[in-house]
Amino acid sequence: MTAFFLAATATALVDFVRRRDRRVLPLLALFACLAAAHSREWWDPWRDRFHYAAGICGLVLLLTLGRPAAAAPAPGPADPP
Repeated sequence: MTAFFLAATATALVDFVRRRDRRVLPLLALFACLAAAHSREWWDPWRDRFHYAAGICGLVLLLTLGRPAAAAPAPGPADPP
C-alpha cells in the first residue's frame, strides 16, 4: 500500500513540475501523508496524525477544486466592418 501512495506522490510531483498548477499541491501532500501513515505500525501515534493530516489535505483539495475558474477577459468592442 505504501508503494502505491509513493508512486502517486511521484506522479503528482511530476505533474506539478510540468504544469506548475498549484492545485496539484494538496493532492501531492495528501498522497505523501498517506504514504507516511501506511509506513508506520498500527500502534504508532504518528500513524493517526498522518491520517488526520491527509484528511485535512483532502478538504483543502476540495476547497481548491471547488472554486470557480478565473473568468475570461471580456471581449472588447468589435471593430466596425
